[in-house]
Order: sequence, then structure tokens, then C-alpha cells
Amino acid sequence: MRLRSLRRRLPSRVRMTTVFAAAVALTASLTSAVPSSAGTSAPAAERAAARSAERGGPGQPEAHDVVLAVHGGAGTALDPDHTSPAEERAYRAGLTDALRAGQRVLRRGGDSVAAVEAAVRVLEDNELFNAGKGAVFTADAGHELDASIMRGSDQAAGAVAGVRSVRNPISAARLVMDRTRHVLLAGEGADDFAARAGLPTVTQDYYWTQRRWDQLMAAKEKERGARDGRGGDEGPRAKDAGAKGAGAKGAGAKGAGAKGADSTKGTVGAVALDGRHHLAAATSTGGMTNKMPGRIGDSPLIGAGTYAKDGTVAASATGHGEVFIRGAATATIAHLMEYSRLGVAQAAHQVLIKQLPQLGGDGGVIALDGKGTFDAPHSSPGMLYGYLTRDGRIITKIFPSESPANE
Repeated sequence: MRLRSLRRRLPSRVRMTTVFAAAVALTASLTSAVPSSAGTSAPAAERAAARSAERGGPGQPEAHDVVLAVHGGAGTALDPDHTSPAEERAYRAGLTDALRAGQRVLRRGGDSVAAVEAAVRVLEDNELFNAGKGAVFTADAGHELDASIMRGSDQAAGAVAGVRSVRNPISAARLVMDRTRHVLLAGEGADDFAARAGLPTVTQDYYWTQRRWDQLMAAKEKERGARDGRGGDEGPRAKDAGAKGAGAKGAGAKGAGAKGADSTKGTVGAVALDGRHHLAAATSTGGMTNKMPGRIGDSPLIGAGTYAKDGTVAASATGHGEVFIRGAATATIAHLMEYSRLGVAQAAHQVLIKQLPQLGGDGGVIALDGKGTFDAPHSSPGMLYGYLTRDGRIITKIFPSESPANE
């Protein structure tokens, strides 16, 4: 029932408090309509209304009592008009499986570090996402993967960059944290360390998928068009994407419900709060389609793509990596909370929506504080993410209507 209809049916003598109570009831009914599991689909208008009901406005948290959240990248996300029911189920199931993996760790008393590692490993093994198995191609048709992890209790951290033979880079990052005196290992040294530590290794063809190859070919063609002066009919938005060498992190699949060729910035990540109130964050990526060999983005850099500190925030970012590095994105969120006393949603909104776009890039972040307050602001048209509440409820969001860009 619409609120306007309810107003018309009320006698004129009804006091305003009754109208307010009706509005509260309407908000509760809209919130209950949010899809809570993989495969659940609602009309776009209902999803947008539910999203509006959840948020109280810019800088307001999306959810409370959250213990784990994951993301599968920011960008234009998926177009509901061109996403089949099977594709929708697959994306929701991917996010849900990651949340379930972390939930199992937390339920048996595991810590937040183990929970985010478990969640990200699942996403790395799912070729829908630009990490691990689904990693995008570099300009020379190779694969170079990055990952980082951070523990909030003592701010210990580990990361790997440019690895080419580690099946699960996030586990290599954790080993750097747990077994070395370093924070970041790169290239051949990181691959060798992971192999000596007993992590599963793979050859480059393990990461190969047809849709990522098609994205590389499309990026090469766009580059050729830009060099030859072909592409003047694409419009400024398309030309900007082409000028970046199809540089969106992990552009989504052609024919997989994507809005345009540059559909997702497919970094994956997780944040968690365990039973001892410790925070942790993890991020993993295959980088940017058609990136220069050796390019390293924000994902393995502590304070840019990943940050965790007890008492403030656990955050994992996704977007234009160079901008997130220059803006020290996740560390700035933590500093705004610690020194300016902003709430997690206010701080994340200030960085993602106000500051980073001024540096020339967009993206998103999942941010969780020590009380379970959660927000997922993004300046990109959409972001794939989901979260788990303390009572076991799972919410997944993959369409822009479920998670419209913040302003």
C-alpha cells in the first residue's frame, strides 16, 4: 500500500503521530522485501525502494550487527534487463558462498583473519570474479595477481604483488604476514615463497577463461581504434574508457548481463568482526584488463586497498587503483574515524564520494566498524557485494537498482 493512498483513507481528524506510525510500518515492510539469498529477485522499483528505506541519506550506515561482508568489484555492475535468471543466481551464489565460508570460521570460534581469508579464497576460485581463477589478462596476455590482508588487533599485514603461479594469492599474503618479517613480496620472489610454504601452485593457463580473453581482445581493438583515430563516434564516456586501455579493473563479461564493455572493476575483498571484537580486512585482484606488465594497483597496498585497525574500521576497496593509491583511501577512512571522530559511514562517504572523484577515479569500499556498523558507499554506477548479520541473515546486491551510486 502506498503512503499516499493510506493518507487519503485516514479521517482528517487523525493526528500526525498516526501517520508517522504508518510510515514506520511501511519502511519495515520495504526493508523485509530486500533479497536475502542467492537467486532471489525483485522488481527494480521494489529493490530501489528497499535500498532507500535502508539508508537514511548520505553518510548513513547501510546495516548494523554485521559480522562479515564481501565485495566482487565496483563499476556499472550488472544490467537486470540483460541478465538471465541463471546469471543472477550464479553471481548471488558466488557472494553467498564466500559469506558462508567466512561464517563457518566465525561460528566455530575462528578469528576475523581466518574468516576474511576463507571468504576471499572462495571468490578467487570463482571465475566470475577478477581474482584467482577469473583474473584478467595483462597487455602481453599474461596474468599477474595481487592480494593483501591486515589484522586489526596489532595492525600486522601481509601482501603479494605480481604473482603468476599461486592459486590463492590471499593465502600467500597471509603467510607473508604470519611467517616473515616483511609486509609485501612481489614477483618471482613471492611465487617462490608461496611454493616453498606449500601453497598450491598452478600454471598460467589455469587462470585462462574465454570471457577474459574476449575482454583483452576488445581492449586491444579499442587501443587500435584510438591510435588510428577511429572511435570518434563513441562519445566522451566511451573514449575515456578507451584512453585508459579498457583500464577498468576486471571488465565484466560480454553477454553476462554487463552494461557496456567496461562493466565491473572486479577486485574482490572481505571484512570481518569476530567474537573477540577484532577486525580484519582482505583484498585480492587480477588487476586491470590490458594493464602493463609489472603494474601494481591499490589491492596489495596497505592503506590504499586494504586496512584494518581495532576500534576504527576494516575496509576493502575496489575501483581505479591509481586513484586509491594517491588518495590513501582505506587509511584515510580510518584516520577520519580516529582523529575526526566520524562514524564509519560518514568517513567512508567523505573519502569515496567527496575526495577520490576529485582525483579522477571512481570505485567503492566495504567498511565495517568494531560495533558491526556497515556501509558500502561507491561513486561508480554499481557494486557487487553482500553481508552477513550476527543473526545469520545474508543480503546480496548485484544490480544498480539495489545499490545505486552515492551522491
